[in-house]
Amino acid sequence: MINGVALYTIAIVLTSISFMKDRTKTTDALLKSWRMFRNLLPDILSIMLFVGLSLSLLTPSLISSIIGEKSGIMGIVYSTIIGSFALIPSFIVFPLGHTLLQNGAGLPQVAVLMSTLMSVGIVTLPMEQKLFGRSFAYTRNAAGIVMSLLFAYIIWVVMR
Repeated sequence: MINGVALYTIAIVLTSISFMKDRTKTTDALLKSWRMFRNLLPDILSIMLFVGLSLSLLTPSLISSIIGEKSGIMGIVYSTIIGSFALIPSFIVFPLGHTLLQNGAGLPQVAVLMSTLMSVGIVTLPMEQKLFGRSFAYTRNAAGIVMSLLFAYIIWVVMR
């Protein structure tokens, strides 16, 4: 709560200083940021709806059985597959990981899920192939999967 109040206070003070210094530039920047927020809002709301529905359908015991601490290697495999195919913006990944941990998911499983969500894009592979070439696209995605699995293994060993 205090951090939020401090951040909002700093933002208001700095925006006020900017407004006093150059009213036109500040107004243009605020309008531009409002348009960006308005464009992102449908995506944010749909993701929040998806996560909320998912968590209402997926009980903590089901999450635990699929990617819980006792799911072991198969939980890591499932997390890798889900993370490689899911298309979730990066600003949703970390709160999602926290929520999964609170609902009984294992740390290595969540680590590989979050890592593959951020670094692997099977859904976007066709577009990536067109832009960067087939070889690069496959190499980058394979490297993302290998590094995610290595990351999960290190967490598994360290947090044991």
